[in-house]
Amino acid sequence: MRPKLPDSEKRKDMIIIRVSKDEKIRLKSLTKRGKYGCMSDLIRTKVFNESHRKIISLDEEANAQLKNLDYELNKIGVNLNQLSKRINSFAGYNMGDNDRQLLRQAFDMMRNCLIVLQNYLH
Repeated sequence: MRPKLPDSEKRKDMIIIRVSKDEKIRLKSLTKRGKYGCMSDLIRTKVFNESHRKIISLDEEANAQLKNLDYELNKIGVNLNQLSKRINSFAGYNMGDNDRQLLRQAFDMMRNCLIVLQNYLH
């Protein structure tokens, strides 16, 4: 027999959502695979389980730095597009020292951006 729950912990309120047949089949499958007692347990776990969520709050300096990273990554993309257009436009195009230097710079900039982003995630 189940232990009696205090009134504050009793689940009396209902929420009705509509799903398609395929969505319901998927929910049933996820319920069985996840070894949940019922679909309600699955949904409650997915919605309210805070341990899997990572909340990142940024100060003004971090926000400015991320905007700068976005700008730098956009510049890298433009440079890479120019290089790929040059390579694909000419049948016998050979990469020169300038192209290699451009690729090296783009790679270094992307690595620096990744390091900064990883620091914010930790």
